[in-house]
Amino acid sequence: MGKSTHFIGQPLYSQVIKLLCKSKILQISEDLGGERYTKRFNAWIHMVVMLYAVIKRFDSLREITTSLLADTHKLAHIGITFKIGRSTLADANRRRPQAIFEAVYRDLYSRYRHELISDSRRRKHPKWMDKLQIIDSTTITLFSNLIFKGVGRHPKSGKKKGGIKVHTVIHANEGVPSDIQFTSAATNDSFMLKPSHLGKGDIIAMDRAYIDYGKFEELTQKGVIYVTKMKKSLNYTTTSDTMYQNPDGLMEVRIQDVLFTKKISKEQTIIHNARIITYADIKKRKLISLFTNYKDSDPDEIIAIYRQRWEIELLFKQIKQNFPLKYFYGENPNAIKIQIWVTLIANLLLMVMQRRLKRKWSFSGLATMVRIVLMYYLNLHTFFNQPDADLKIMLAEASEAPPEDDGKD
Repeated sequence: MGKSTHFIGQPLYSQVIKLLCKSKILQISEDLGGERYTKRFNAWIHMVVMLYAVIKRFDSLREITTSLLADTHKLAHIGITFKIGRSTLADANRRRPQAIFEAVYRDLYSRYRHELISDSRRRKHPKWMDKLQIIDSTTITLFSNLIFKGVGRHPKSGKKKGGIKVHTVIHANEGVPSDIQFTSAATNDSFMLKPSHLGKGDIIAMDRAYIDYGKFEELTQKGVIYVTKMKKSLNYTTTSDTMYQNPDGLMEVRIQDVLFTKKISKEQTIIHNARIITYADIKKRKLISLFTNYKDSDPDEIIAIYRQRWEIELLFKQIKQNFPLKYFYGENPNAIKIQIWVTLIANLLLMVMQRRLKRKWSFSGLATMVRIVLMYYLNLHTFFNQPDADLKIMLAEASEAPPEDDGKD
């Protein structure tokens, strides 16, 4: 049998966590009061254990602590030299401020965002791509209405469902959130649309849940461009209407300049000028209307900007498919938020790995393989750039029959 050239004296996981900065994490925790009343289970070990659990897709504290016990002889490589019980981890998730994990995520994003730009971004791209931000939210169901107020009911029990809404902003083609806020699922999406966070020349794409005349007028006054989907229920006055047809006489695009008026009080009325662009989506076989204040652009550019919004949907799908967000390791708000922040950190670290590898991996493929070999003594870069030979060796070893019984007790 051949011999792998990619084995190394430390588990793969110890190489993955080198993307983290231990001293920085401990300093953040110290500054935010996370090291009070702790002896050995500090913020660094807490982070390493939670990241281990999220990457391995464990669903409970029992699974985590049982697996840690099974990997006892390998844990010294990642700084864990003592047994970690369920109560220790549960207590840390309840008491250590989730703001520590938020600060770690934001620090990692700032450090690695230049590596996260996609290959398509590095090639020729429209100028507007550099300024484009995408905003959306996703709801994580908790099946308990006591902590975060949700919407709807459990399909079997009929009890009210709880839910935490993860409001997210990404820069086009980075693939990870640049900003995150948590609210109950019942909170309106427009909560996250904050004109004060945007500047002249910025472009933001969002779905129709974010329509707010007051905020849209404020964005326009600041020189921020927005593109969203039109609501059928909106009332407006048309000031101009132009339709373009193809040679067969079918509509290609319709451009309407419109005026929205909304009375806020007896003394205040919002007046907002905008444009509605309606086009035929051939794939979906229906007309789609977009709503924007970008009047100096042609319709094709507006349509292209809105289509980039799909990136954030792909991000939500990627996170929910590859990490455990159906079951939580704690029932209190702090524990739930810690798990979500660690999930976002895991997503970011794997994205950095994906960008650094010469071999092209799908995110799901990479996440699955990392999960399988996380505690193997493998060199991260050589194995993931040329894994085929090692996989054959590992499969061959696994398929070998156990030694025959020599008859001795």
